Amino acid sequence: MKFSEHWLREWVNPPLSTEALAAQLTMAGLEVDSIAAVAAEFSRVVVGEVVSITPHPDADKLNVCQVNVGTGEILQIVCGAANVCVGMRAPVALVGAQLPKVQIKKAKLRGVESSGMLCSASELGLAETSEGLFSLPSDAPIGEDLRHYLQLNDVSIEVDLTPNRSDCLGVLGIAREVRALTGSPLTLPAPAQIPVTLSDCLPVAVSDSAACPHYVGRVVRGINNHLPTPLWLRERLRRSGLRSLSPVVDVTNYVLLELGQPMHAFDLAKLSGGIQVRKARAGEALTLLDGQQLSLDENTLVIADQQQAQALAGIMGGQAASVNSATQAVFLESAFFTPTLLAGCARRYGLHTDSSHRFERGVDPALQVQAIDRATELLLSIVGGQAGPLTEVTFSNALPERHSISLRATRLALLLGQALPDAEVEECLHRLDMEIEKTSPPNAPSEWHVVPPSFRFDLSLEADLIEEVARVYGYNRLPSQAASAALDIQRRPADSLRTVQSALLERGYQEAITYSFVDPQLQAQLSPNLSGITLANPLASDMAAMRTSLWSGLVQAVLHNQKRQQPDIRLFETGLRFVYASDGTLQQEKMLAGVACGRALPEQWGSDKRALDFFDLKGDLEALFKHSALTLRFDSGTHLALHPGQTAKITHEGETLGWLGKLHPALESRLDVNGALYLFEIAFKVWDTQALPSFQSLSKFPAIRRDIAIVVERRLQTSALLEQIRKNAGEFLTNLQLFDIYQGEGIDPEKKSLALGLTFRASSRNLTESEIDPVIDRVLAALEQHFNAALRT
Repeated sequence: MKFSEHWLREWVNPPLSTEALAAQLTMAGLEVDSIAAVAAEFSRVVVGEVVSITPHPDADKLNVCQVNVGTGEILQIVCGAANVCVGMRAPVALVGAQLPKVQIKKAKLRGVESSGMLCSASELGLAETSEGLFSLPSDAPIGEDLRHYLQLNDVSIEVDLTPNRSDCLGVLGIAREVRALTGSPLTLPAPAQIPVTLSDCLPVAVSDSAACPHYVGRVVRGINNHLPTPLWLRERLRRSGLRSLSPVVDVTNYVLLELGQPMHAFDLAKLSGGIQVRKARAGEALTLLDGQQLSLDENTLVIADQQQAQALAGIMGGQAASVNSATQAVFLESAFFTPTLLAGCARRYGLHTDSSHRFERGVDPALQVQAIDRATELLLSIVGGQAGPLTEVTFSNALPERHSISLRATRLALLLGQALPDAEVEECLHRLDMEIEKTSPPNAPSEWHVVPPSFRFDLSLEADLIEEVARVYGYNRLPSQAASAALDIQRRPADSLRTVQSALLERGYQEAITYSFVDPQLQAQLSPNLSGITLANPLASDMAAMRTSLWSGLVQAVLHNQKRQQPDIRLFETGLRFVYASDGTLQQEKMLAGVACGRALPEQWGSDKRALDFFDLKGDLEALFKHSALTLRFDSGTHLALHPGQTAKITHEGETLGWLGKLHPALESRLDVNGALYLFEIAFKVWDTQALPSFQSLSKFPAIRRDIAIVVERRLQTSALLEQIRKNAGEFLTNLQLFDIYQGEGIDPEKKSLALGLTFRASSRNLTESEIDPVIDRVLAALEQHFNAALRT
């Protein structure tokens, strides 16, 4: 929100400097982003009147003007502006004047003396470009200093508002805040008294009362839109960052800045029948004021006449019924649109306007009549005309309700760290235009029922009221002290998150943090079996869904890095995913996910340039599982986003806790991934119970190792075979190692040979060969029984 300080001080004028006022607003939560002068520095520029004009004797495009500057002396000034005319009042830079880019000196132009310069707005730094001289009103006092006449010793203040403070998106709201913070009186303009001299009304039908519970309109006929917008109004628009377009448009923009209520004006002659507030028809066309052509969807609220949509409700008007210089009658519109139902509509069409910015955050539902009366008053005074009666459609049951909020003095003191006198609390709330009723009995802690004003619909909780009291009272007046409490020293639980993070960092991974909002199209490809939550008001189209997998953000991070010539990538992330349980309830699950691609080892002379593979990631996860008390296993599985032959599900006692695998080739091609990409994701609850370290004494007795080679089916999972060996090898087995896999000459093509090393050791005595032989026989018999395995000879 950008506004002129002079404009604000017409409403409320605290005894504070500009800097002190900005500091107080910032401390109260309305952060001042910038303070900028409304005009460049210049001096010795006065209001002058052109008395006579004669052509320059030696230049076709120059005129010799006689100019009255109020000193009693008529100045001769050579001017080349096309719009100069007798009787015109314009800024005159006297000899010795310092303009933003030049100093004025007495000079001769083509042999004719010129004692000064008639100025354009751009030459004074009041506009970036301008055509011709800066024409001043005919009643501008001749000889008066221009800076004083235009009140150019002013600044524009820009305030960065949080989304909940949409009530301050107008000078009225800022003035209310200053009144509340400083206690200075607020001087509001007198309510507009509109003489209704026409009986003309335009019928209004609202078919979507939930989206538009309050709509106000008025017909104004007989206007003259050729007339110029008054200089004072143009200047206020300029100092607020808007440019002047035409009197009707300028008035609606002015009311938006003054009251915070967006408005629109339709050319009445271009409307067919009455006004309809309805949802658009699928594919309905609308050409906006900026020339953009839209094909509307059925969720878009429009303002239409009997034939077609004429405006995007709360966003922008259409060209078909736009106002121009020939307009003689207008239909003024002022409405309240429900923020939650309008939110996101502008972004769907790639738009963001001053109107949508306010309506999405919410406007005062009681402001519409005041705004349309104010706009009518300004129109009648500027372009003339006759006003008709108000047409008002209200659905009270759909408007925001003003609820009473309970405020307790005990809670206030607890949160602020200081007990405030009741009178001080009530004064703070009264300054904020709140209705207060004290409900506590005598000699009991004070309690109030508070009803916020209609423009403060962001207040709904007791904590909101306490924050408001603290803001108005002054944060800097509250005590600042270190918190103290009697605390018992508790047993510190193991930090599983840091353990996992450290383990992955040691294995060459880097931690990433991605958004919980993801691209729904990418998410549907990576986790097609999970339905996500679609946001009602997304930040962008590629952030429109809550993630059901951390892969969505990590894959995008990989693509981002690969496009910047980073081939070797290992990233991991811990965070929440949002999924629906079988009973339909929403669950937030903490997950660990990772991605890896590129080389297995950094480039160096001592190792081959081997590409990363499935087993590298499997090894990384096995290292992590050592920190968990659970017994986890890898089983072959099928995941639609992963390669059919390189996919494993991670299970514990039959429960699937995660997935590991290579990205599906079709997805690799579709996403334009450079090379093979491997992913894993596992529920973080795996590490909720960590394996506690325990001491075991080292055996001083020798070990016995037996190597066996067995032939099994080629498709047999080695993990199942190893598990069966451990079950039958007895208590003395200390190590089981698969050290070779052979397929080739001498082996059936449908089989494979596995070479295994079994190491046995006792902690208190020597083992003998006669003890180990039966164990090996038992192992081989179990393998033959369960897997039809044969000892390779």
